[in-house]
Amino acid sequence: MGNNPRCLYNNSIIGFLGDSELSILGALCDHYNGVALTTTREAWKGEIDIMKEALSSCGETDGHIVFEYDIPRLGKRIDVVLLLKGIIFCIEFKVGESHILEADVDQVLDYALDLKNFHKFSQDKLIVPILVATKYKSSSSVIQMSVYDDRVVNPLVTGETNLFTIITKVLNKYPDEAPVVPNWIISPYAPTPTIIEAARTLYENHSVENITRHEADDVSTDRTIRYILNVIKESKEQQKKSICFVTGVPGAGKTLVGLDVAVKQTYQGQEKPVEDEGAVYLSGNGPLVAVLTEALAQDNYKKCREKGEKKKLTVSRREVSKSIQIIHRYRDNMLAKIKIPVENGILEIDPEKAVRQEKAGFGEVEHVAIFDEAQRSWTHKRLADYLKRGGTYGNKLKVADFPMSEAAFLIWSLDQREDWATIVCLVGGGQEINTGEAGIAEWIKAVNEEFSHWEVHISPQLTEPEYAEGRVNELLKDNPNVIFSDDLHLSVSLRSYRAEKVSAFVHALLTFDNSASTIYEEIKDRYPIVLTRDMAKARRWLHEKVRGTERTGVLVTKEAARFKPLAIHILPSDVENAVHWFLDDKADTRSSNYLEDAATEIQVQGLELDYTCVLWDADMRFENGEWHYYSFNGNTKWIEQIGNTENKQDKLKYMLNAYRVLLTRARAGMVICVPEGNPNKTLTGFWEDSTRLPEYYNGTYQYLKSIGLQEI
Repeated sequence: MGNNPRCLYNNSIIGFLGDSELSILGALCDHYNGVALTTTREAWKGEIDIMKEALSSCGETDGHIVFEYDIPRLGKRIDVVLLLKGIIFCIEFKVGESHILEADVDQVLDYALDLKNFHKFSQDKLIVPILVATKYKSSSSVIQMSVYDDRVVNPLVTGETNLFTIITKVLNKYPDEAPVVPNWIISPYAPTPTIIEAARTLYENHSVENITRHEADDVSTDRTIRYILNVIKESKEQQKKSICFVTGVPGAGKTLVGLDVAVKQTYQGQEKPVEDEGAVYLSGNGPLVAVLTEALAQDNYKKCREKGEKKKLTVSRREVSKSIQIIHRYRDNMLAKIKIPVENGILEIDPEKAVRQEKAGFGEVEHVAIFDEAQRSWTHKRLADYLKRGGTYGNKLKVADFPMSEAAFLIWSLDQREDWATIVCLVGGGQEINTGEAGIAEWIKAVNEEFSHWEVHISPQLTEPEYAEGRVNELLKDNPNVIFSDDLHLSVSLRSYRAEKVSAFVHALLTFDNSASTIYEEIKDRYPIVLTRDMAKARRWLHEKVRGTERTGVLVTKEAARFKPLAIHILPSDVENAVHWFLDDKADTRSSNYLEDAATEIQVQGLELDYTCVLWDADMRFENGEWHYYSFNGNTKWIEQIGNTENKQDKLKYMLNAYRVLLTRARAGMVICVPEGNPNKTLTGFWEDSTRLPEYYNGTYQYLKSIGLQEI
């Protein structure tokens, strides 16, 4: 018998059969983190008896058995893993159950998929998930069992008496499997959690080190986190102000870096927050904040209930919202403290509105603020217009001539601290998707012109064209406090764990780079990207791909207009709908998996799904070798947007970025649906629906097909 931190018990089958139930149970209890409840111990006893009976009956002794194998990405353990004749059996027990529940089937399939996708020594093996509801009277047919392309078996179900029969029949059906490596249990494990999974683990354990990839230095977010924490440490020690600009390809883990820095700085290895050392994670992305807050609050609420603690869900939500906030709420809290009216364009804090603190002065803000998607901060005009209308506080706050952009005001807010402060700006390249978003140039302009005493730590990639139109070097050339560091760039996508070059493919596709076809050929086997003109086929493809609790959904741009003929509805913009869309299970009609409500780039930026359908409307069309952009007038026709004014140029940029966001949301694969349009004419020769003419879509379809996308 071996002791390994990844499990509670492991042994050869011969050793397991020779061990007494008491010694096995003792090992499980000894290695368990905490005190095992009576129900847990009774369940273990039942599992031990069933496994001893099954293995004795089937007569197979040349193998290995593992109890409670850790799956940290999911925050759970597999009840039993059986390594037998080159086959990996994942066995989940429901002791005392007489019925098979779909959620339990999904659970054991999730375990199998996690091993297949992230566990190195399992990736080329046949994996057989089995659900054992001990009182269930029937059993799956091994003869009729289905196996997915990646050699994961569709879950088998059985009661306790037929487990040995299923194991024996599977072994007989696959007699020639190569042996499982002897050190399977300590296999490299390189998971890529969704941001929701990562956030749950982070806020429970104050670390994500066990659930993120660490095998390649350029993949890991560790070096970026270490660099930022070191900047924070130096800022505190030297009582100075600093700002870091972190760049990364779509899905590289920028949000995870922000959350991790916030938690590490706030807790610093302690159980409770360290006083006056706090950090706050801020985002202008309302759906992202709402989904993360609700996911963490629900998780905290459930765990408290399981422990017998009485806590309301509203209390859990309030606790989470201290660390994760919508940026506009944070901004408006500071706005409420300034002197009104603003005189001579100079902002000051009103002592009657703010309590002076010994170290912070009148700042009343955290030492560290992390601004996610910093490029989405508001322009001076948009913020001033908002304030002139009364802002959040109505008639209590009317600013006739507000002097700053949102970026400048946020720096100003932390600059009010009289000791030290650090700002972390997480920057997505080419992801400004709303009118009134200033882009990263506004942050740099603010540092140069108004906060030149701040030390600037910057990713070299911020000089690339997708950031500030490539003007960063020009903007920073006269700033003596600039430090460039490669550690502030996240170069590899973690979202698309099957193909790290997906973001490069999308960039090439949107910019007409000849490398698009080459990259597609490299990634298509592990990360399928397929093309169709039939929404029914797209839905069928998604349903065939998604397994267990994997999520799928339809995506469109907010400019899309003619989706109703395809039986698609746009998800309403309020954040509550986004919460249901991302978090509700597949039995709920509000879930993304129903493929009825399509989310826009506004609702999905910063989040992800496993498989997506990008529904390409007539708002962006490939015509004469370039993209053309159209807006629907709301009733009868599309109007082309010509880039001859600054406002229209911005609109064109936002549209291109919108498709960039949509095409980089899938973790495992996507289908792109370019509709055929309406090919029918009336008897008089007129089109029945002139808003969906085939020529609106044909150019885009032909372009995507020319890249080599497989059509379904």
